[in-house]
Amino acid sequence: MKNLSPFYETFYAAINSTWPMLTLFAVILITLKLSRVFINKDKFIFYKEFYNLLFIIYILLLYHLLLSTENAASGMNLVPFREMTRYSIGSKAFFYNVIGNIALFIPFGYFVSDYLKAKEIHHILLVSILISLTAELIQFKIGRAFDIDDIILNVLGSIIGFMVYISVRAVKNHLPDFLQNNIFYNLLAILVIIILIVLFGNIWGFYI
Repeated sequence: MKNLSPFYETFYAAINSTWPMLTLFAVILITLKLSRVFINKDKFIFYKEFYNLLFIIYILLLYHLLLSTENAASGMNLVPFREMTRYSIGSKAFFYNVIGNIALFIPFGYFVSDYLKAKEIHHILLVSILISLTAELIQFKIGRAFDIDDIILNVLGSIIGFMVYISVRAVKNHLPDFLQNNIFYNLLAILVIIILIVLFGNIWGFYI
């Protein structure tokens, strides 16, 4: 795993350290869902179930990345933009602390926007501020740093996630009918699974 980008390196490390928990949760959820479908004859749409599973996995990864105390700094910064402007643009620290904090919450903004069917930025703004603020307070309580810049960057990531959601929704509404049926989205979900296996297959011993 040489020459990885700082963000991918961090994400890969999170996957590598949490895969036992992620695997167990995935197996439990999949088993329960399939059992419910079999027992109660519930409707099963593959891509929707996969989407829900991705959201749960993302939340578990978010928990690990935000609240891990390994090699974490401590202290408090209440001055906006002070910390983020310390890093040279393009440096590993810049990618990790600035780009990383933005990228970390882009999926959050997307998932929350989709769940709320948000149409305006303010629909997710309060949620993202509350979640990020809570994470920072917990970090401070467990010996990590409270940084107002992290909240700003996390909220920015959520806003980008909202914009991605709005863009995807606009494109989806203009797709031909055959690209809006369940078969297409199921195939797309399978493609994503294959890509994930290729990216992280060596964690499970595939050595791709």
